[in-house]
Amino acid sequence: MTAPHPAHDPELGALLAEVPLMSTLDTDILARLRQVPSPPAETFLAGHPVDRREVTVAAQDGTEIPLSIFNPTRADESAMPCVYWIHGGGMVMGDRLSQIDIPLEWLVAFGAVVVSVDYRLAPEFTGATLVDDCYRGLVWVAEHADELGVDPARIVVAGISAGGGLAAGVTLMARDLGGPAIVAQVLSCPMLDHRNTTTSSRQFSGGPGVWTGEMNEFAWRSVLGDSEDVSRYVSPATADDLSRLPTTYIDCGTAEVFRDEDVDYATRIWAAGGQAELHVWAGGFHAFDALHPQARLSTAARRTRTEWLGRVLGTAAQNEHENGRPEHAVSAS
Repeated sequence: MTAPHPAHDPELGALLAEVPLMSTLDTDILARLRQVPSPPAETFLAGHPVDRREVTVAAQDGTEIPLSIFNPTRADESAMPCVYWIHGGGMVMGDRLSQIDIPLEWLVAFGAVVVSVDYRLAPEFTGATLVDDCYRGLVWVAEHADELGVDPARIVVAGISAGGGLAAGVTLMARDLGGPAIVAQVLSCPMLDHRNTTTSSRQFSGGPGVWTGEMNEFAWRSVLGDSEDVSRYVSPATADDLSRLPTTYIDCGTAEVFRDEDVDYATRIWAAGGQAELHVWAGGFHAFDALHPQARLSTAARRTRTEWLGRVLGTAAQNEHENGRPEHAVSAS
């Protein structure tokens, strides 16, 4: 039986009641879900001229990892910010076009170059393979900033759900390995903690939902197998040190599994002397603003996130203008 938990926002609750929900996830269900294609990116770009190209980047084992690059067509040749996007899907499903409408809003709003990575998925690939795929793509972006028309002082790492957790892991890797400079990380309802033991994990177990505690356990088991040696880059909530991270945006809903681990991550960034902005949207279920972007709460959440990113990118551009472009170390180690 599901434990008492915060109610859904009325509008979102009504929308949720119209779709079939699951309680658990298994290999058969996963195989069926993987057959559902992502909407074409062009759906979200009507009226906005964009150059799109596909490249591949060599992973640590030599596998070619696809990247989709969306570059706004413009007469101005000044270097633009870049959003490096990591999709959601529990690390077991989705592709580089999943939830792509979110970063494409920033392409339109800021003229940002959007790069989305098609990291390999569990259970076929496990452990640090997924986060390392994402990191390799980020290194490639930084190394090719001039070619992409990207300002290396304004590279943002962003992701939703599993992609938010991977974005956090990539940011930790960049800090620890002396990798690309990241001006900000945007973590939307991020999947950060493999332990699945928080109050919100228990509150959203035992019943159907968008993402339940049982589904979360399946996903993490798919990624980790029986391993007890869990890297902080895979499960960022286990990192002992959250200092020296770029300014961070974290949001989630009150009515979702990841609520408590997300709040704790922001709290620990503050405790380490870092800067994080946290929004916990009352009545929001997991990924509510991605699933129902036209709902009033979703509109508010997306607008707030975009406004924050606009302030961060504007400040970075101003600092660069005043101080000159800094040197940026890039390492593929």
